[in-house]
Amino acid sequence: MSGHSKWSTIKRQKGAADAKKSKVWTKILREITVAAKLGGIDPAGNPRLRKALDDARVNNLSKDPINRALAKAAGKEDSADYEELTYEGYGPAGVAVIVSCLTDNRNRTYAEVRAAFNKNGGNMGTPGSVAFGFQKKGQILLDKSENKNLTEDPILEWGLEAGLEELVDEPEGFVITCAPESLHGLQDALAAHKIQFASAEISMLADNPIELSPENSDILQHIVDALEDLDDVQKVFTSEA
Repeated sequence: MSGHSKWSTIKRQKGAADAKKSKVWTKILREITVAAKLGGIDPAGNPRLRKALDDARVNNLSKDPINRALAKAAGKEDSADYEELTYEGYGPAGVAVIVSCLTDNRNRTYAEVRAAFNKNGGNMGTPGSVAFGFQKKGQILLDKSENKNLTEDPILEWGLEAGLEELVDEPEGFVITCAPESLHGLQDALAAHKIQFASAEISMLADNPIELSPENSDILQHIVDALEDLDDVQKVFTSEA
């Protein structure tokens, strides 16, 4: 299958986020608490919690804070009531930006997100102004350096039955796209065949990605960095190609 080149953009954005480890841990623990409150503390029956716990393991989070987050969700410890919010906006050249948040103070979060846009060359949009141009999808990256001699054929053979929708073969690795509800099944199918994946995420993918000049790409990255630096921001998605 063919598709738009994604690898370098995804890896660059993920690498920038991973560099902020302490903030990444805070965001993961917040997600664990919310996911467990909404769907229960058993990851077997709660895909959102399972994903959060997978993220915790990949990011080397120790068991103690994870257990405290689960205890908060179960009501054994006091915890804030977090609300899920989504903000939309624009970066350079009209590139779209979606900001996913978990917050216990929506006024604070709105002000901080707006400031991050305004101070870094972007601007806030109205609700629904850019979301129509995105689709929620599961996305898995397979690094070829970690999966020697892996080719498209076996991935398709194992993946199509598990919900694989698109497979893009790029020089550095493979990009798999699926419906959000198929993400964990695909992870299990890959793991069963001892395939290592660099990341597995629920993402908002743009229908019409925009190719940016190097200058505008740098401006967009400043906006994304400023947003991801906010404690209430969980994920930032853009329509950059």
